Amino acid sequence: MAVRGRERSLSERLAILADAAKYDASCSSSGTQKRNAKTLGGIGSTEGSGICHAYAPDGRCISLLKILLTNACMYDCAYCINRVSSKVERAAFTPEEVVDLTLSFYRRNYIEGLFLSSGIVRSADETMEQVVRVAKALRTEHGFHGYIHLKTIPDASQALLDEAGRYADRLSINIELPSEASLKRLAPEKSGRTIKGSMARLRTSIEDAREGRKTRRAKAPKFAPAGQSTQMIVGADDTTDVSILSTSRNLYTAYRLKRVYYSAFSPIPDASRALPPAAPPLVREHRLYQADWLTRFYGFELADLKDAAPTGMLDLEIDPKLAWALAHRGTFPLDVNRAPREMLLRVPGLGVKAVDAIVRTRPHRRLRVEDLSRLSPTARKALPFITALGWTPSRLIDTEALRQRFVKPARQLDLFAA
Repeated sequence: MAVRGRERSLSERLAILADAAKYDASCSSSGTQKRNAKTLGGIGSTEGSGICHAYAPDGRCISLLKILLTNACMYDCAYCINRVSSKVERAAFTPEEVVDLTLSFYRRNYIEGLFLSSGIVRSADETMEQVVRVAKALRTEHGFHGYIHLKTIPDASQALLDEAGRYADRLSINIELPSEASLKRLAPEKSGRTIKGSMARLRTSIEDAREGRKTRRAKAPKFAPAGQSTQMIVGADDTTDVSILSTSRNLYTAYRLKRVYYSAFSPIPDASRALPPAAPPLVREHRLYQADWLTRFYGFELADLKDAAPTGMLDLEIDPKLAWALAHRGTFPLDVNRAPREMLLRVPGLGVKAVDAIVRTRPHRRLRVEDLSRLSPTARKALPFITALGWTPSRLIDTEALRQRFVKPARQLDLFAA
């Protein structure tokens, strides 16, 4: 496939390929090891905060140059604006141009790292080789110690995946859709088995490298120290939220993924009739992240999420932890001075840090509601579900009335308050 994008100026291509990369959500830099040019020599750092902003779980802001090597692609995935049948403007960088752009943006203090993906041109191996060449040049020729996230191509050879892992902090392979049936219908050239096979290979390489460093200490080479991630498109098919979360749990368990990202389907020009005419509400994407967080950090199981979403779809008006609590009114109120940690984590309005602070404080004194307010900005949400020194919910409120108390249209959403 010929790509005539290089006839455009560098700035014109940057505008096209940065815009084309916005559809990929999987660019968080959480999990990377800290590196600093002051101690290692060269340039770049994974520390601090600074064009695209990604956020670590602790809220730390990471600035990344997020671009595609090219938006030309030989595949015709119905949901992708860069599919071969799309009429979008095409553009491409050479690997050397991406290296120069990364270094230039870093020196201007615009970025701390690079997120690089690409459409597939001619073959998976040829495209992957160019992606890897960027990371290799940054590391070995320019001493770049900033964060590098590479989007890998499932059909690429094992040798290229191994080389990518030696130079990148994180690798990702997008599973795209939550079911094999949807993938066959909307992206027939892609194979769920191939995607998962590549994830399995990456998991093995990542774990082998970590084990090698434990036994041989610093002599063993690193391999994608920040692990691997993936992305699922939400709303391009009729898969329910619970089914999406079930797929995510399987991916976390089977391949030890660091993150599963959820990207709300965005209608594209000249769309296939197989796609829905409108995008899902963005709050659906947000609820999926909240539910994902509950299973990863709050001890919730998939069965709990099914209780919170009996129709298979998460409630768009209230968060999934509150939905679970309302479905289990008999479990509450919990005494914050006596309840075990795993149960306090199920109280709406109490996050992990707040619960841990409660557990640390209890051996020294009994907690009042005022103490909770100092520990968590959302502690007021917990009041109907707890007792504390000097506090008992005044009366049993009807479940629907209690639910409506927390339904506030157009409020600012708080992802990590859960």
